[in-house]
Amino acid sequence: AAVAAKKEGAARVVLIERDFRPGGILEQCIHPGFGLKYFGEELSGPEYAHRFIQKCQELDIEMLLDTMGLRIDGPQRVIHAVNKTGALQLKAGAIILSMGCRERTRAQIVIPGSRPAGIYTAGTAQRFCNVQNHIVGRDIVIVGSGDIGMIMARRMTLEGASVKAVVEVMPYLAGLTRNRVQCLDDFGIPLYLSHTIVDIDGKRRVQKVTVAKVDEHRKPVPGTEFDIPCDTVLLSVGLIPENEISKTADVALDPVTKGPIVDNTMMTQVPGIFACGNVVHVNDLVDNVSTESEIAGRYAAKFVKYGGAAKTSEIPVKAGSLVRYMVPQSVKAGAVETPVKLYFRVMNPTQNVTVQAVCGEQTLYSAKKRFVNPGEIERIEIPPQKLNGLSQGEIVVSVTKNE
Repeated sequence: AAVAAKKEGAARVVLIERDFRPGGILEQCIHPGFGLKYFGEELSGPEYAHRFIQKCQELDIEMLLDTMGLRIDGPQRVIHAVNKTGALQLKAGAIILSMGCRERTRAQIVIPGSRPAGIYTAGTAQRFCNVQNHIVGRDIVIVGSGDIGMIMARRMTLEGASVKAVVEVMPYLAGLTRNRVQCLDDFGIPLYLSHTIVDIDGKRRVQKVTVAKVDEHRKPVPGTEFDIPCDTVLLSVGLIPENEISKTADVALDPVTKGPIVDNTMMTQVPGIFACGNVVHVNDLVDNVSTESEIAGRYAAKFVKYGGAAKTSEIPVKAGSLVRYMVPQSVKAGAVETPVKLYFRVMNPTQNVTVQAVCGEQTLYSAKKRFVNPGEIERIEIPPQKLNGLSQGEIVVSVTKNE
C-alpha cells in the first residue's frame, strides 16, 4: 500500500509498525508457496516481504518501527501513537489501515478441561519454532484445519515431532485444499472432520485430549469419545481482523467479516480512511492481499492529490444465495477505471455451480465452477463498462447449484 501510494505521487508516505522490523507475519512464514500469482514464482514469506521492503527503501518511504498506534481522530485524520521517544501525533491527508489479524484463543472457542502448560495458538508456535528456534512439544494434536494449523502440522513433523491428529469441528476443510494435500496427506497425518475436543487433561503439562464426533449442530455425540495421548495442543481456530484502532475512528465494521466496510477504492465509510488486507477480511493468499493493498494505496494518494473523493453514485454489493459475505461492500459507479475485483466466501462446499453477479435485470458476470469451498476465497472481475452505466439498484452475487 505504501509503495503504491508513493508511485501514485504521494509527497510523503509514513509507515507505522509496532514490531521491531517490517514484514508482519510473513517474517515467521518460512515455508514456500507465496508469490505464485503476484510474482509468478514461488517464494518463502520472508522473501516475499523483502521484495516490498526493498521497494520501500528505494522510494524513501519512512518507517516508524517499534511504534504503536493508539487511536485515530477520524474527521481530522490525526493518528496518535507512542514509541520509546514518547507520544506522537501524525496529521495525515489519508490513512490506510493494514493491521492484519490476531488469532482466536482457547477462551474464545470454550474448550473445557484443566489449564496445563502446552496449549498454544498455531501462530505462536510458528513464531517460537521459526524465529526463536524453540520446539513447543513432541506429541501434538492440532485443533482446527486452518492453513496455519495444517502448515504447522508439517513443520512440527519435519522438526521431529509426532502430530497425532488434526481435529476440525466443521464437516469440511477450513483451509486450502493444497495445504491438506501437501501438509497432511503427504505426511500421513489423520484429519478428523466433524470432531471436536471435549476435554484437555493434565496437571503441569498436557497429558491427553478427549475427542468426540459432533452432530449437525456441532454438539458432541455421546458415546463417540476417544483419547489421544499428547503433550501439546495447537489451536488453529480462526482469525479476527485487528480493528481496535479502527473503532476509535468510528469506522463502520461488517458484522460478518469483522473488518471495515469498504468500496471498490478500499475507502471506508469515513472519508480519507482506507483499509486493505486481512484487517478487512481474512484472505487465504498473500497475493490477493497485495492486490487489494495496491488499490488502497493508489486511491489514498489520489484522495490527497485531488482534495477528496469525487461525488459518484454508490451501488451496494450484496451477498446472494450460498454467499457468506462480499468485499468490497459497494462500488462507486460512473468513475470505474479498471476491472473491479469482488471477493467472497461460500457457506457450504458445493459442486457444479454457477456464479452470477446481477444488478436488476442486467447480468454483470456469469461463470460455471466445478467446486466451491468455504475454506477458499472466490474472486470475480467485472469490467468498467458494465459498472459505469449503473446509477441505482444493487449488485447481488449468488452461487446456485446446476441441475
